[in-house]
Amino acid sequence: MLNRLDQQAAAPLAEEAPLSREYRPLSGHYDEMCTDDGGLRPHWQYVVRALEALGTMELDRRWNEVRRLLHENGVTYNIYDEPQPTERLWPLDPIPVLLTSAEWSVIEHGLIQRAELLDLILADLYGPRRLIRSGSLPAELIFAHPGFLRPCDGLGAGNRRRLLLYAADLARTPDGRMWIIGDRAQAPSGAGYALENRTVLSRVFPSLYRDSHVHRLALFFRAVRATLHELNPRGQDDPRVVLLTPGPENEAYFEHAYLASYLGYPLVHGGDLTVHDERVWLKALDGPRLVDVILRRVDDDYCDPLELRPGSLLGTAGLLQAARVGQVGIANPLGSGVLEHPALMAFLPALARELLGEDLRLPSVATWWCGGARELAYVLEHLDRLVIKPIFPHASGATVFGSRLGPAARDALAAEIRARPREFVGQEPIPLSTAPVVVEGRLAPRPMVIRTFLTSRAEGYVVMPGGLGRVAPHPDTPIVSNQYGGVSKDVWVLASEPERQVSLLTPSGRPLAVTRDGDDVPGRVADDLFWLGRYTERTDGTVRLLREVLLRLIGADRIPQDDELILLLRTVTSLTGTLPGFVGDGAEARLRAPEGELASVLLDRRRPGSVRFDIDAVVRVGRAVRDRLSGDAVRVINALNRELARPCELAVGLEGLQRVIIHLAAFAGLCGESMSHGQAWRFLEIGRHLERALNTIVLLRGIFVPARARGGWSLEALLAVAHSVKTYRRRYRSRVEPSAVLDLLLLDESNPRSVGHELRQLEQLIAELVRRDEVRRTAPERLALDALTHLRLFDVDLLSSPEVSDGAAATDGFAALGALLDRLTERLAALSDELASQYFRHAEPPQQLVRLV
Repeated sequence: MLNRLDQQAAAPLAEEAPLSREYRPLSGHYDEMCTDDGGLRPHWQYVVRALEALGTMELDRRWNEVRRLLHENGVTYNIYDEPQPTERLWPLDPIPVLLTSAEWSVIEHGLIQRAELLDLILADLYGPRRLIRSGSLPAELIFAHPGFLRPCDGLGAGNRRRLLLYAADLARTPDGRMWIIGDRAQAPSGAGYALENRTVLSRVFPSLYRDSHVHRLALFFRAVRATLHELNPRGQDDPRVVLLTPGPENEAYFEHAYLASYLGYPLVHGGDLTVHDERVWLKALDGPRLVDVILRRVDDDYCDPLELRPGSLLGTAGLLQAARVGQVGIANPLGSGVLEHPALMAFLPALARELLGEDLRLPSVATWWCGGARELAYVLEHLDRLVIKPIFPHASGATVFGSRLGPAARDALAAEIRARPREFVGQEPIPLSTAPVVVEGRLAPRPMVIRTFLTSRAEGYVVMPGGLGRVAPHPDTPIVSNQYGGVSKDVWVLASEPERQVSLLTPSGRPLAVTRDGDDVPGRVADDLFWLGRYTERTDGTVRLLREVLLRLIGADRIPQDDELILLLRTVTSLTGTLPGFVGDGAEARLRAPEGELASVLLDRRRPGSVRFDIDAVVRVGRAVRDRLSGDAVRVINALNRELARPCELAVGLEGLQRVIIHLAAFAGLCGESMSHGQAWRFLEIGRHLERALNTIVLLRGIFVPARARGGWSLEALLAVAHSVKTYRRRYRSRVEPSAVLDLLLLDESNPRSVGHELRQLEQLIAELVRRDEVRRTAPERLALDALTHLRLFDVDLLSSPEVSDGAAATDGFAALGALLDRLTERLAALSDELASQYFRHAEPPQQLVRLV
């Protein structure tokens, strides 16, 4: 039943045409929603009627809500098939795919059987290899495939299952039967996206989701956690599990960070780990931490540059040996990629009868490996209708649809297959079933594939109820893939009765040891957080200065031909480093007509130092450490990314600057309130305070040092940029004095915008960092203390107002101020370098010592 708000929204739409009335299934395809005569399938009727009751306008509003939530959560997917990898918003269609519990039970049993079979094959290939010895699998089929890793021979021997995580791609044929068209075994992806799809749709259609009795996903992820914990070689209750990612450039990096946060595991890169004494250690700031289990999202041969791929910078040298001697558990074990061999499908029916004593419950797509004489002849004879796949995808080209080739291209492909027959397979094309997709406000059928996920438990495999649906962007698109413009769908398995709410956290049967650990911070993470703090504060400082400049250029406060306006413009260049700007070659012309230069400093994302450039840096670094930030902080970063993204007038840009300031303030507040104040938070705060101190020093130098005494108008602008106008007015009423302004912005440690406050915060934060020597101060501590001491010893009375002071004395005072600011700048730059040297740079990246031929 729809809730009351849904019923109210649907009330005036009774006369609208139902969504399903204009829906036309594709001929020759099974349609998930409609029968051949156009009627709704029984298990679709409630959902379709409920969506129709919402009406077109309300459905469109909720679709926009889907996109807003995806934007807000930063759900992205990297596209590689372009000159440069492009990060795109994750596409999610608002109409779920529906399956009945009875139908899912059949699919589930078939998937479990498939996983059991593949697990036995994997154990045999890296163990006794009886299947090869008996001729059940040709030796050249396995040994020539890059997925079979000889160094992994014997890895993971024992009674435990080797295939811990498995995913299968399902397609439905016109007769309504499900087929498996692909296996994913080395690092299956998509489970995190399936969870995010479910989270979004359950928020957008809460009553529809609840009343449809959809099977929950939390039990599956609870099983995943239990599986990983049981992989612990030391057998302790609370093992240290990490999720190994290739990094932010990977196509599914969002999923890696999302799952790490959801499961509660540190997200690590290969460089964050090291192997010593055949054990894997996390290089945390406070010393190495023993790693028990690795959930990897790095492909097999990239995991160990020592034994597998020498040029890989994604893995950890020695990882294979640590796994070989049983000192670390890896899911899935290295070498599992051999199960993704496309030619293996041709042998699975016979292997199922040999190893399990039964036929496959879910058949594989019909496959012919061209390494056999009869199979080669069949493929060449039917080349005009088969799908041709290379068994070495990265070396022999992409999948080819014979029906789409012309005679010349078909002859060339046939010649290539004859020359290297063992490198190709032919597969029967499957007319994929179609599912309804919202296209321009209407429902239209699109070909669909469902990826399902399994995890191993002691009693058998556990299947995620549902999975990740993917539909093609056009009716005639032959490949359904996100890399080729595919759209995702949530898959709902409908229960016969309401599902109980399930949490990922399970009640403990015994007392839990209370701890305040869990702040394992590798040097890379500390580095990223430090720069996240710096970039956010750099953006804030630039935005506040530009706001004051634009207010005077486009508002009522503009003072034409004023030297102090010129001074502020030059300070913009000094603060942002966007030379030549208002100080280098051509500066005079830009000062006479500053709008063009200001627009560039504001919006040009290719110009280092511009606001948009700095926002992109915040987004880039923020996404690299999103697993360390709260969900609300991540949403603020994603909202910030939408600001100043397109060319606009300066007046519109001014409105954007106001929003940027609010976003940055929200981010700082959320980090302070939601992050545990451990090492990770300290490096974020150190970056913020260091950058704010440097920004304020640049502003003070720009206003005071060049022309000695300044007028009241530029001092007021300085106070506005430093967010200290109200504080100054409460203290001094309406009179503006250089010495008073300097005291407030330079020396007053109670003012959170002063240099003194920033240096004091730095000194305290650095003193709380991890120390190897509890007696002597570290180099960063000494630099912070030196800067703070010199600032405290500065005599601001040297800078009395020039109207009542001796000119020579004022000159000497400003010279002393310039010397102090130079010293502070030098000390802060050295402090940044020392932090990097001591905490961030654990080791140089691995370098190849010999050239590979």
